[in-house]
Amino acid sequence: MAQSQSSPGSSEGALKDPEDHELNRDVVLDVLSNERRRYVIHELKQQNGKPVSDGDLAERIAGWELEKPADELNYKERKRVKNALRQFHLPKMDEAGFVEYDQRAGTVTLSYAAAKQDFYVDVLPKRGIPGGLYYLAFSVTSVFVLAGAVLSVPPFLALSPLSWCVFFAVALAVSSVAHFYDNYYRMRLGAREKPPDLE
Repeated sequence: MAQSQSSPGSSEGALKDPEDHELNRDVVLDVLSNERRRYVIHELKQQNGKPVSDGDLAERIAGWELEKPADELNYKERKRVKNALRQFHLPKMDEAGFVEYDQRAGTVTLSYAAAKQDFYVDVLPKRGIPGGLYYLAFSVTSVFVLAGAVLSVPPFLALSPLSWCVFFAVALAVSSVAHFYDNYYRMRLGAREKPPDLE
């Protein structure tokens, strides 16, 4: 699942602001529905407004897709990704307002509209638990334990009801901070070295 969120402070001075328009939600979902295009946005976000050659971009994306260092990629692997980017993905992203693609020069720059947006990709890690399910289980456990403590059920008498409340309040605070970190840093395109899909 992909989402976008406005982030006024995230734009860089080097980026142009031709019309300061917002990206259409349907267009955003369409662009982010493709893994290769998400990789393009991720890499360009890390460049902070600097132009990137389509060759370098293709090499970076091929490395992520094949899980190989750039120096281990062969010509065909690079060419396959570069052709797909040049012939389809980059023109589509340029038309949608995500990038500024100069096909003659072979350079790509993130558009101002895309630079000022934060894009999140909700990727569940292996053996991960969805956030909704985690907080549901947390709530049920809290109510069950607190009820047991109030009713003096033996397994829950180790702590007083007040101590249990403090314990669950601290646990909830820690969980919320971890959830915020996970959302803002792991799932945000451009936030870390590798795209969220690869984490």
